[in-house]
Amino acid sequence: MAPEEIVARSYRELFVWQKAKALAVRLYRETERFPNREAYGLTSQMRRSAVSIASNIAEGQGRLTRGEFRHFLGIARGSLLELETQLAIAVDLEYLGQVEYESLAQDSYQTLGLLNRLIESLRDDKLSSESRIERRGVSPMENLETLKPLKP
Repeated sequence: MAPEEIVARSYRELFVWQKAKALAVRLYRETERFPNREAYGLTSQMRRSAVSIASNIAEGQGRLTRGEFRHFLGIARGSLLELETQLAIAVDLEYLGQVEYESLAQDSYQTLGLLNRLIESLRDDKLSSESRIERRGVSPMENLETLKPLKP
């Protein structure tokens, strides 16, 4: 895949951002039923984690380098894992039913898979051509022998 194919022109074009935003909206709706006493506790924490996922994807995509983008995707991934933990706590406290939990957990799992693949694609893109050659089992010196001079 060519490097320019990996990064969309806008974060809104990224399927992972769309999934993360939809997860945040759903999470907001589900937490409306949480007890009022949790407004500044678990409800607030879960909402911030969910919003952080999509927000960090957007912020990273708007940065100048792939390394910065990858960094913000890592933060988004951390926020997603925080949210998964908070969902498990919400179930244990019986704020979320099992059906709602499993549905949100499935959405989270899908988003995590998309994030992981995007992070990995950006990591692979960063490898130098020398490293790519070595990973294929060809030494850089052997590869030089096969190069032909460019015609003027």
